[in-house]
Amino acid sequence: MIDALGSVGSLLLVGGTSDIAVATARRYLQERPLRVVVAARDSDRRSAVVEELRTAGGTVEVVDFDADDPASPARMVAAATAGGDVDVALVAFGQLGDQSQLARDADAVAALAQVNYVAPVVVGTVLAERMRRQGHGTIVALSSVAGERARASNFVYGSTKAGMDAFFSGLADSLVGSGASVLVVRPGFVRSKMTEGLPPAPLATTPEAVAEAIVTGVRKGRHTVWVPGAMRWVMSGLRHAPRAIFRKLPL
Repeated sequence: MIDALGSVGSLLLVGGTSDIAVATARRYLQERPLRVVVAARDSDRRSAVVEELRTAGGTVEVVDFDADDPASPARMVAAATAGGDVDVALVAFGQLGDQSQLARDADAVAALAQVNYVAPVVVGTVLAERMRRQGHGTIVALSSVAGERARASNFVYGSTKAGMDAFFSGLADSLVGSGASVLVVRPGFVRSKMTEGLPPAPLATTPEAVAEAIVTGVRKGRHTVWVPGAMRWVMSGLRHAPRAIFRKLPL
């Protein structure tokens, strides 16, 4: 249960090997020891994350999760909550994809849509039902500014994030009065292993900055946060730019 000071007692990381998920757990562990459930595929990376978070003071549990398996979300949430309620669940998995491949490979498009849209929507549905029964808890959905307006350079990825963002925004409204809530997080370019090798975009940020925004957003009961905050105004301008101009921008 979140205490009177807003400190979290239990944290579920869905996609628990992502840099943002790990940074968020480490940020919460700076405040107090807590139960951390790492939900991810069995891998060397998962083992390393578990060891890192235990060293940082967490009581770490591990559950299997595979975004490609339609039955995995329900099993994962059941296993993650078997040891008690979850205060904050961070939905942090996703793939960037290769737009040049996605433009011509329908199977690759279907696979990316499964991981970036279908699986998060199913996870969110299962988590929301669990938190309704708990009467408390926050789902943190890691979206992206790419979902604000799909760009030619990554329109498949952007479209999956747009759909995911819309789902969790609507889910937030459906949970009003239940005790549960949703925080949608919209980072810009994050310097992480997912973007390794790509040239950083303007206003690039870090996993640690996103983690700080998540902790602050949950504590203040916000429904949406942008990281960095200036991205809100940048994307508002791009969203309303005339199409003829938008197409010419080097995005």
